[in-house]
Amino acid sequence: MTSLSHGVLRALERFHATYPWDHNAHFHRWILRRLPRRVGSALDVGCGSGDLARLLATRAERVHGVDADPAITARARELTPTAVPVTYAVADAPAGLPDGPYDVITCVAVVHHLPFTRALEAFRDRLAPGGTLVIVGVSRERTPADHLLSFASIPLNIVMALLKNRGRPAPHPVSMTAHTRPAGMTSREIVREARTVLPGARLRRRLFWRYTLVWRNR
Repeated sequence: MTSLSHGVLRALERFHATYPWDHNAHFHRWILRRLPRRVGSALDVGCGSGDLARLLATRAERVHGVDADPAITARARELTPTAVPVTYAVADAPAGLPDGPYDVITCVAVVHHLPFTRALEAFRDRLAPGGTLVIVGVSRERTPADHLLSFASIPLNIVMALLKNRGRPAPHPVSMTAHTRPAGMTSREIVREARTVLPGARLRRRLFWRYTLVWRNR
């Protein structure tokens, strides 16, 4: 990446620190549209502050969220009304995931923190027949297409930030306080590994530095 690219990204990071908005939450409604209207059980891996888990509870009879961070998991419990059918546990993925099976498994911006192939195998093995796995992830930019999509996201990111914050500086949402780290795998590596473990998986690169994966356990 050129020094100009680095400068643009640093400026974007400063802007985003002043006008933050949750890129992951942007995909939550998209995730719901991939799911049946009603399901029995859902597992949200890397649930963070529980925003998606609570949203899944509008479709599922019961939702279980797991996260490796005890502090953010405690915050998720605080933010979840007792009447909402969501439970939380502190656990490392993939080894510490509950056995299942689950009708829905979601994982948003977390799988790059995990051993990728082992994580996909764990999700596959815990998904009920007919169940749906939805992943929103991040990849390491490498190809010209990757960089083009990244730069196309910059003006849209600025517009979204200003709209969501009504043009005013704002504190970071609770959902954005979890620890993060850069992605290690490229898009091509992700596609290759994913289609080996999950035949028929649908993957697509998205704006806002994300990709999506949807797989149904036929």
